[in-house]
Amino acid sequence: MKNSRLLNNIKLLIILFFLLFTFGSHSEEEPADIWNVETEQQNKKETKNEKIDEESISQNTIYKIQSQNTDELIIEENQTLTSNEVKIVGLYDPAENGLDINMWSNSDGEQILRIFKRINKINLSQDATEILDILLVTNAYYPKLNITKEQFMKIKSDWLIKNSNLKLIEDYLLKNQIINEDPRLTRYLVDYYLAKSDINKSCEIFSKIQSSIEDEYLSKFNIYCLINNKKEEEAQLLIDLKKELGFKDKFYESKINYLLGFDKEPETSISEKTILDFHLSHRTNPEFKFEPKETTSKQIWKYLSTSNLLDDIKDVEVSSLDKIAIIEKATHERNYTEKDLFELYKRFQFNINQLLNIKESSKVLSKIEARALIYQGILITSKIEKKLELMNALKNSFKNDGLENAFKKELISFLEEIDLDQVPPNYVSFYENNIKEEKSELKKIKINNKVLHQSKLINYFREKKSNKNVEKDLKDLLKKIKKNKKYFFSKKDVILIEALKSDGVNVPKKYDDFYEINENEMPSDIQLLINNEDMAVAILRIVESIGQDELKDMDADTIYFIISTLNKLDIDPIRNKILLKVLPLKV
Repeated sequence: MKNSRLLNNIKLLIILFFLLFTFGSHSEEEPADIWNVETEQQNKKETKNEKIDEESISQNTIYKIQSQNTDELIIEENQTLTSNEVKIVGLYDPAENGLDINMWSNSDGEQILRIFKRINKINLSQDATEILDILLVTNAYYPKLNITKEQFMKIKSDWLIKNSNLKLIEDYLLKNQIINEDPRLTRYLVDYYLAKSDINKSCEIFSKIQSSIEDEYLSKFNIYCLINNKKEEEAQLLIDLKKELGFKDKFYESKINYLLGFDKEPETSISEKTILDFHLSHRTNPEFKFEPKETTSKQIWKYLSTSNLLDDIKDVEVSSLDKIAIIEKATHERNYTEKDLFELYKRFQFNINQLLNIKESSKVLSKIEARALIYQGILITSKIEKKLELMNALKNSFKNDGLENAFKKELISFLEEIDLDQVPPNYVSFYENNIKEEKSELKKIKINNKVLHQSKLINYFREKKSNKNVEKDLKDLLKKIKKNKKYFFSKKDVILIEALKSDGVNVPKKYDDFYEINENEMPSDIQLLINNEDMAVAILRIVESIGQDELKDMDADTIYFIISTLNKLDIDPIRNKILLKVLPLKV
């Protein structure tokens, strides 16, 4: 680069001054039997809640504060004791969900870390995920006991990245401008979009960053984005500044020199070190060609797929088993389609004896050839039981090699051609567990005044009617129920009444004999958290208890202790959302 020419240019010096002060960067196992059929016992969920020892928790008081302005996403105040600036990073107003800005104040960091260690082993349901999202990105002070600010921020970032809610990450990141405090979130976003070959979306992130960028990778990405957006002078100044500070990256510099026009010949070296390096390798080489391997990263596979750089499946020889193994893995990771893979399987040549004796023949073939044989067998077999046997074997074969996603849509397509009443008893479980469920989301609540928890009292949690009106409706319904000797007072009825009581609704004592409260139903560790007003960790335990289950599928006893916990902590908005998911009759 011509540094002397740049530094002597008055116009560029003015830009340099502007940039310095105002420019923001933007162990091997025995082979499993693939012919083994799924059973109900195999499909039962493992118990996910482990016994938790009671812990001694201090009895500090959480001081309630006034509701924060929804638009106030970063709150700063000076603490006289430490004279340090306290930055509250979040996205939601605590009052919006019945939470508190001090909700982590009584929390023990060691307990937080233990719970998250367990949660990270669970594939959380959508219901559990929604609650955890709210908890982690609500404006609140950091916990201070046995945990550092950096550890707590890492918990948040790890969860956001694992859950991959891109809009939530972007809103949280940019509205709080914490690019330099945890650059992993920014890198995750820009790399994600670049892997999808959406360079404009990646670069758009940088245009919204209001501070200078300290992370080297993001700084390099930002310079490239300036070039991509035709801001070569700004890009050139930034890279000169970086070089003055000791920056050295021959690969990156050679690519940038070519893009800036300093080098006229294409730079053909390829780097897989980062997705940015790989993209630059592609962009600076008009004759770019790359053959992915099993060790090629998922990001680069995605980039190859979205940039139409993968080999056409028609050009793959069926004798190239190593290449087909790579294609199988790519299909599992959604970079090739299942249709592509199975079109390849169709091209394998098998003799009549092999097709008539698939189970025995597959034992002497390679795994890939066996899968192709079984797939062809599914296509030519007309007997339902034999067809299901082959589908089950093919699914197990993929699953045993960690490739289960390679045979999902095609399996569903096969099963949809079979009616349940045609399925032999020994394959019913396999059929029901794998066929696509065409379930429309039930949104409309139907009022049924014959059942207390499905009655018009539900409207209170949707519309927050006055207690006076609710008390009248409740008395009328309880009076009818008392006359009906056959009415069974369910746990869900108890849940509804206890929620109303928690909100100050008066329930006449003469109806107390309808049900009894068992105080032992509340897990002891959660009761300790309630006693200590440890709101945040109590919610964490609720998330853990929900785990991989959807709320509507959970047993009433578990729902009872969840609602009871929220009642005692006065977290009405989250409680009401749960009640409206589990109590009403929906059509």
